[in-house]
Amino acid sequence: MSEITLMLEAIKRGEKLASEQLLPLVYDKLRNLAAARLAQENAGQTLQPTALVHEAWLQVAGEGDRSWQNRAHFFGAAADAMRRILIDKARRKSRLKHGGDLARVDIADLEIAATSPDEDALRINEALEKLEQEDPEQARIVVLKFFGGLTNEEVAENLGIGERTVYRQWVCAKARLLRLVRRLAENDQSQQSSVKNA
Repeated sequence: MSEITLMLEAIKRGEKLASEQLLPLVYDKLRNLAAARLAQENAGQTLQPTALVHEAWLQVAGEGDRSWQNRAHFFGAAADAMRRILIDKARRKSRLKHGGDLARVDIADLEIAATSPDEDALRINEALEKLEQEDPEQARIVVLKFFGGLTNEEVAENLGIGERTVYRQWVCAKARLLRLVRRLAENDQSQQSSVKNA
């Protein structure tokens, strides 16, 4: 058993120092995951990988459920926490961009800008949430592979399914997400057109 697995089992048993001993073992992998996620964000991103790791660590290793089945399960939970942090940040920016708590003005003469990377991230998250309702296993595979950076083998181990099943589900999930994102984009464009023409 790896040192990480031993620490995860110690945490599950409730050993108090296990969390402190786990962080140095997983820090580099978590930082790599954070850097990979942030590389996909817009150029003006102010959140640094180190800060994202620390925020995700607080969520994952905090007082909530800390009964990870294995290493892949732990990194999947960490990746999911990073995704939620980035989505929350995109939502905050989007609220500010669209006025937040400011007074409304007449926008009849204003051009509506193209979508920002934050809006794209929100659209992807909305599509992932819809996929989660339709097929939770496919959504979990997307989170583990895309956000968690896990291999098919690690995802299969984490979910208790075969690698070939992971591959088939991954291909299907990507196609479904693409359709959902396109549908959401079309809905947004039609709403923008109706606002512009009103």
